[in-house]
Amino acid sequence: MTPIKTRLAASAAILLLSACATVGTESQMATPVPEAAPAPAATQQSEGERLAALFRESDEGSLRRNPVSAIFRGDMRYADRLGDYISDEYLAAEKAAAEADLAALARIDRARLNATDQIAYDVFKYQTEDTLKGYTPEIMALSVVRPINHFSGFHTFYPTFASGEGAAPFKTVEDYENNLKRHRDYVIYHDRTIERFRQGLASGVVDTKLTVQNMIDQFNLQLKEKPEDSPFYRPVLNFPEGFPEAEKARLRTAYAASIRNDIYPVYTRLRDFLQNEYLPKAREGVGLVHMKGGATLYDRLIESTTTLPLKADEVHQLGLREVGRIRSQMEGIKNEVGFKGTLAQFFEHLRTDAKFKPASRDALRDGYYAIGKKVDARIGEQFSTLPRSPLEIRPVEPFREKTAAGGSYQQGTPDGSRPGIFYYNAYDLPSRTTYGMETLYLHEGAPGHHFQISLAQENEALPAFMRFGGNTAYVEGWALYAETLGPELGLFTDPYQRFGHLDDEMLRAMRLVVDTGLHAKGWTRDQAVEYMLANSGMGRTDATVEVERYIAIPSQALAYKIGALTIQRLKAKARDQLGSAFDPREFHAQVLMTGSLPLTVLESKIDDWIASKKG
Repeated sequence: MTPIKTRLAASAAILLLSACATVGTESQMATPVPEAAPAPAATQQSEGERLAALFRESDEGSLRRNPVSAIFRGDMRYADRLGDYISDEYLAAEKAAAEADLAALARIDRARLNATDQIAYDVFKYQTEDTLKGYTPEIMALSVVRPINHFSGFHTFYPTFASGEGAAPFKTVEDYENNLKRHRDYVIYHDRTIERFRQGLASGVVDTKLTVQNMIDQFNLQLKEKPEDSPFYRPVLNFPEGFPEAEKARLRTAYAASIRNDIYPVYTRLRDFLQNEYLPKAREGVGLVHMKGGATLYDRLIESTTTLPLKADEVHQLGLREVGRIRSQMEGIKNEVGFKGTLAQFFEHLRTDAKFKPASRDALRDGYYAIGKKVDARIGEQFSTLPRSPLEIRPVEPFREKTAAGGSYQQGTPDGSRPGIFYYNAYDLPSRTTYGMETLYLHEGAPGHHFQISLAQENEALPAFMRFGGNTAYVEGWALYAETLGPELGLFTDPYQRFGHLDDEMLRAMRLVVDTGLHAKGWTRDQAVEYMLANSGMGRTDATVEVERYIAIPSQALAYKIGALTIQRLKAKARDQLGSAFDPREFHAQVLMTGSLPLTVLESKIDDWIASKKG
């Protein structure tokens, strides 16, 4: 999930005004965001205008403290800074801002707001209160001292961000200079990371040996590259047309020096610290149940991730039920294709038969292109508002493909000038299978993350925190729900692709079992991997990456199934109560066009919509 969520969304929307929320009487800021104008005196403002002013002021402060978030939006006012994200001063500022926001919100009379402003009020209140729960001394002591891991950390995303192929622009000399300035912050961040890890050693709150070794391997992989082969050097290999010739040689020298004299040395310092000081004292048990204070932290993470007051055992039991249900449907497809053998043998057949393997990296890419064309031909039947931005398909970069998920998504800019990117993983190609390609595209691309985050961030009628923020249960719940639309979008005509859909759904059901098994019930890594292999067609490489992800970012994987089940239940309720008046395009607009909502707020919104349709 880390201060930056690099796995999400991009693109824009031709907005249906009837489906959009408005806040007060003012449209939100276009990108780049201008300096906020002084608000009129409170006595001259309506409650809606005061709410809009609060949202703008809160967002402005957040962008100043979190400049990378601004860059992802296309706002370059703070582009000469990477940001802090790790010091006591930064954390205190974030907490103080949240407390001030809540106090200001309490001075606004919710009853005097219109219906959509009340939704915005409720979302802002929920998110700010949830943020503050993460800043209690008890939780901070368990989280701040473990600042990065192999799945979540600046070292996993910043090389791409700074490569000329990510969110940071490289069009002018200033852009290139800003990147060098951000490198300096990047070095400071990693030196402070060492300090935080040392605090954890002193307090007895340490990460797992497995996660630490994975980080060491990541740094070793990057350090093996010559500076001129590093992602950090790529911007000076690809100057834009018309770039001043006199600057090119100077910048090439400066970029090589920054890598050689600053970035690689801090990587070496952090790698050596992890290898020599931290790893020997890291914990053997991979779950939070084995960490000092881990049970308390896991309870907090479940609540925050799912936006619901769930407990680990409740989630575990739900997962077991879902695994059982999906297994029975898998048995049906096994029988349909005439496979003679057990379900476990069918899984092994799918993992090993050459006909389910991509012939090459190019074939894998071309397969995703073909799926995208099919979806595009039918998408208007399910959605009335489509993203403006294109969806680009790329392989995961070599430096991170070994530990990356099978697919991921990176957001574009609100104005569509940078596309959203669906990343597919071609590492260890013989371990990859083709029968899950359609459902992966639906989840990461269209109409999954690409639609959800794009339609929100390009909707200038929404306050910025609703355009650009979000919670995992909604965001990932939507993407998993989007997979269920395969038949309506012309996919899943082949029984093996339908099995791929079930296999992907099984992954999300198994996550409920495995994540809680690891962090609340003391499961081992190998136990978790074997459970996933026994209940799905996953290859061992994918299953291992998945389990190590759950170890690194506890609870995040729970959000998918919890969110999707909620959206599916609300859709069934709407269809049952509206009958022939139910239109999937209207339902999807209600879910998508007010941004990412806590699941309780989403349910209230859909209930109100159903009531209004019924008259």
